[in-house]
Amino acid sequence: MKNNKKETGDIGEKIATDFLAEKGFEIIEKNYHFGHGEIDIVAKDKNVLVFVEVKTRKNLEFGEPELAVTKNKQRQIRKIAEAYLYEKNIKDIDCRFDVFGILLNKNLPPKITYIENAF
Repeated sequence: MKNNKKETGDIGEKIATDFLAEKGFEIIEKNYHFGHGEIDIVAKDKNVLVFVEVKTRKNLEFGEPELAVTKNKQRQIRKIAEAYLYEKNIKDIDCRFDVFGILLNKNLPPKITYIENAF
């Protein structure tokens, strides 16, 4: 079951990465780990460093995927982003946090909800 969940997450991250690259973002890093947390995608949108969280679901049993980025999850992502900036010695750059909600429909194209500057 866990592998199925990871596989679903990997598909969503691939969709999000392709979407961002198509929009002209420079993909810097994928799956940056710090402690027990992770940032799915770190990208650059012109002069802004963007930390991207991707939530992918196969159905709406637990609600829209993007709603899974709760206040606690946002706090965790901010801490990981601070660690990323510190570790990479990045200073004086504007940052933002974007969220993707991706719903995978069996026989339909994925439904993508992209929230720029989500929190």
